[in-house]
Amino acid sequence: MKPHDRPAEATPDLRKYAWLAIVTAVLTVLLKGSAWAITGSVGLLSDAAESMVNLVAAIVALVSLTIAARPADDDYHFGHSKAEYFSAALEGIMIFVAAASIIYLGIDRLLNPQPLGALGIGLAISIVAAVLNGVVGRILIQVGTEHRSITLRADGKHLMADVYTSVGVVVGLGLAWLTGWNWLDPVIAILVGVNILVTGYRLMSESASGLMDATLSPEDNARIQAILDAHAEPGRIEFHAVRTRESGARQFMEMHMLVPGDWTVLRGHDAMEDLVEKIVAEFPAMRVTGHLEPVSHPRSYEDMAL
Repeated sequence: MKPHDRPAEATPDLRKYAWLAIVTAVLTVLLKGSAWAITGSVGLLSDAAESMVNLVAAIVALVSLTIAARPADDDYHFGHSKAEYFSAALEGIMIFVAAASIIYLGIDRLLNPQPLGALGIGLAISIVAAVLNGVVGRILIQVGTEHRSITLRADGKHLMADVYTSVGVVVGLGLAWLTGWNWLDPVIAILVGVNILVTGYRLMSESASGLMDATLSPEDNARIQAILDAHAEPGRIEFHAVRTRESGARQFMEMHMLVPGDWTVLRGHDAMEDLVEKIVAEFPAMRVTGHLEPVSHPRSYEDMAL
């Protein structure tokens, strides 16, 4: 029997949030660049460099979201949603580069100390930039989580990493300003760089899982299994070969539904329809493919290991 295929709901257009990230990145680059020019702080220079990475990443995110929003076609039957994973991977790489640059500049300034100037103004500008990044970063993470967009989540996490960088720099410069210990500036920059490396690793790991068709979370799989269990009747209606995966904002599920062999095609189809409707009601972004098999036929169990 031909598998039952139920398409998921249309993926919402999230590109306006990518534009928000781009505008935010431009503003923070200008703010932090001004703060560095005024103070000569390597911490603020590193902070500005990370915001430049944010700008490039936001542009990449806009491109990937544009591609991912395209509907399925003759060449890509399952759509283009995996384009988001390439964006997240690139952002992870950029975070690694930014962190390495911060650490390098910090070590260089630690070995070759230089005086700092106009720290009060520089700190004020950095705080404004951090608040702006924090607000937009939270928005991107919230929207990305709601719509299962790894691109927006990655962009949001990148902005939040930038906030942590700014906080570290402000603390370091503040202490240096109060104590005269200018060596705190590069030390804080190095510590923040190490923390950003962790963020980059997490983004790379999440992207790799998506590209490798990792299954849904244990919680989501448990919810799906609960729906199947509610429809099962031992010896009459059973399920096996249940598989799930996630691709950007879309989710996919395959299953084999075993029913009595004397059922008509119409009855089996209606039973499958009822089940798929309940699954899609619970997971609106889910695309379900089901296959009907006779519960009493030996060949129905040859693929139980799938």
